Amino acid sequence: MAGQLPRWADYGLMPILNVIVAFLVSGLVVLFIGENPLEAVRILVEGALGSGRGTAYTLYYATSFIFAGLAIAVAFHGGLFNIGGEGQIYLGGLGAGLVALWLGPHWPWWATGVVAALAAALFGAAWAFIPAYLQARRGSHIVITTIMFNFIAAALMVYLLAGPLRSSTGMSAQTANFAPGGQLPRLREFMAFFGIDIGSAPFNVSFFLALLMGVVVWVLIWRSRLGYEIRTTGTNPTAAVYAGVPHVRTIVVAMLISGGLAGMTALNIVMGQAHRVQVEFPGGAGFIGIAVALMGRSHPVGIVFAAILFGVLYQGGAELAFELPNISRDMIVLIQGLVILFAGALEHMFRPALLRLFAGRARPAAAGV
Repeated sequence: MAGQLPRWADYGLMPILNVIVAFLVSGLVVLFIGENPLEAVRILVEGALGSGRGTAYTLYYATSFIFAGLAIAVAFHGGLFNIGGEGQIYLGGLGAGLVALWLGPHWPWWATGVVAALAAALFGAAWAFIPAYLQARRGSHIVITTIMFNFIAAALMVYLLAGPLRSSTGMSAQTANFAPGGQLPRLREFMAFFGIDIGSAPFNVSFFLALLMGVVVWVLIWRSRLGYEIRTTGTNPTAAVYAGVPHVRTIVVAMLISGGLAGMTALNIVMGQAHRVQVEFPGGAGFIGIAVALMGRSHPVGIVFAAILFGVLYQGGAELAFELPNISRDMIVLIQGLVILFAGALEHMFRPALLRLFAGRARPAAAGV
């Protein structure tokens, strides 16, 4: 069909080309400041994947990005641009933190973890409800409302962590440390079974929950009636309404699922690493989730690989800034920004050329039939 690429090219080749171009441009920037781009790549890859500790940190970061990417992808399929991931992660952290503080001293981690995951999803979904309802009922633009809700969530968390929820034993704006029952166990023994020593890296069991949520999202979007309604609404809202798809309900449900997945991102950070709720704990994961969803073509498998790539950039970038003083932390942010640029704003840059290439190959094949 004209205008369409083979699925393997659309979901695999285009993202790979975008990443390659992003790294080539990044290499030119590194060369411009007087460093060897090949040496920089070596340090970045070795820092992220060259040791058990580095790999564990990479997967720890990737866990947050998988949750956030899945959240954004569900909204994308419904034709919605959920920019509110940061705020939804904030509220998810509040829900998970309250459960950990309440049940952690009394319950084992696995029981507390189940309730905390449900609370994180519920709080994140609740924070997405008002923007979803305003979009569906009043036509308020989802981008504007979700951005505003990010600021409200940040202000709310500062108030709570500096006031009612503040720890009585410290001066920082944060909760008390969770009891052992409120902490997700790290995968030190699991990785040691494979001969990998991760040291003190915060890689924890929420990684498996993130992978499970990827399977759930795949079943939801491509193997359920609700997923069909979400995709139909996202592709052509008018046709969906004529086909009997309830527009308001579908928009709201899609955003509730998106907000719930975003809220679950907090489990990895709050219960798996910090063991308390702190100010600004999302660390930009909600925004990175947008790039992860775009690079992963809103498919769970692609999202997992894209999340690992950004985990490599985060962990390897920290090592790179340490080993090469000329490459500051700001330079690492620039490299990440270039990847986001080519994976997001310029994701279709190669599409016209690829369409011509595949169309040219299809014509001789058709002529020979």
